[in-house]
Amino acid sequence: MSVIGQGQPGGRLGDADIAEIIAAAADRVGADNKRVLVIVPDHTRTCPLGKVARLLHAAVAARARKLDFLIALGTHPPLSEAQIDRLFEVAPGRLGDVLPGSHVFNHDWKDPETLTKIGTLSADRIREITGGASGGFETDIDVTINRRIFDYDLVMIAGPVFPHEVVGFSGGAKYFFPGICGRELLNFFHWLGALRTVPRIIGCKHTPVRALLEAAAEMVSVPTVLLAMVVQGPDLAGLYFGPPREAWSAAVDLSGEIHITCVERPFDSVLSRAPRMYDDLWVGAKCMYKMEPVVADGGELIIFAPHIRELSVTHGKIIKEVGYHTLDYFLKQWDAFKDYPWGILAHSTHLRGIGTFDDGGENPRIQVTLATGIPPELCERINLGYRDPASIDVGDWDGREDQGRLYVPKAGEMLYRLKNPPAWARP
Repeated sequence: MSVIGQGQPGGRLGDADIAEIIAAAADRVGADNKRVLVIVPDHTRTCPLGKVARLLHAAVAARARKLDFLIALGTHPPLSEAQIDRLFEVAPGRLGDVLPGSHVFNHDWKDPETLTKIGTLSADRIREITGGASGGFETDIDVTINRRIFDYDLVMIAGPVFPHEVVGFSGGAKYFFPGICGRELLNFFHWLGALRTVPRIIGCKHTPVRALLEAAAEMVSVPTVLLAMVVQGPDLAGLYFGPPREAWSAAVDLSGEIHITCVERPFDSVLSRAPRMYDDLWVGAKCMYKMEPVVADGGELIIFAPHIRELSVTHGKIIKEVGYHTLDYFLKQWDAFKDYPWGILAHSTHLRGIGTFDDGGENPRIQVTLATGIPPELCERINLGYRDPASIDVGDWDGREDQGRLYVPKAGEMLYRLKNPPAWARP
């Protein structure tokens, strides 16, 4: 199956273009009398999901025996009915009217009853796949996935592609792992990304973590296709359908042109404003990941998000115990941290950024400061700086690039890089 679709930087696909691609996709897979499951993102990813879901329903539902949707939550909390309505852009209580006959399901990563084992990645196989990038942390990992997918004849992944801090670029097989998988592989590959470090993996097409996810995806026996979106502003700049790897690759090539901004020199201070779709620091941390490469040594990155009031709905208790630290801090004290979930350790070091740890203590490259609803005493406890969000005047950063200050009004999806990056930021 070849890839169908189109896209270009600065372009905009109209409703007719999108409908044509989706109709062609429905014809290509032969949806007649099939049970079709569409795996979609949650509210923490920007894309016109409501429009795409309606068009998919129009093209597939009348032909298929069943058309349902599964939200790839990873470890994010389940969505309420009201949140699902907002996700699909329908009026409260009207989802059944807009997508008649279809059901929407939440993934639950921590309920073993919803998961099934589909294979095992051995330590030797992991070492082979990652080319040794797993740094001696290899172990046999059972690959588990939401058992619901095996109730269907065809799985379609429908979601956007952006630069991503753990796998390089999001989308594709990532909707299986971590989207609808269990904790074992989820924790391991996040730690694998941490070992590589965010600046050396984000925005790279070919990474050890992506290779690992693709190997796991080969264990999924249900036929799978991908509808990959490339978002620019409120619109789609590109839409590609086909086999998952090929459609993902086409979307990544366009995302790399649209979602990466290169600058000549680093900034002493960056004000990174989190959109409201990031409702805790677990996802709001993306405002650091995408900006760290352009913060000068000794500079400050401020996550500005007055609406964020907790560290993580799911993982907050453990984060309070661990705090936020550089990779070196964990590796040089591994016996003290090895029994914590590795995915949480990965989040911790991703947010704290590049740095070292030695007899003199921890030496982060930059200061990470929260200007959020998280109180100052908790910021101090978890090893992050604090600013009262009410004290932030955006005008102190906006339009002051020539003074070494940068304001990003919707951070978290656009990656900023230096044109000539230092060694620690080179893939």
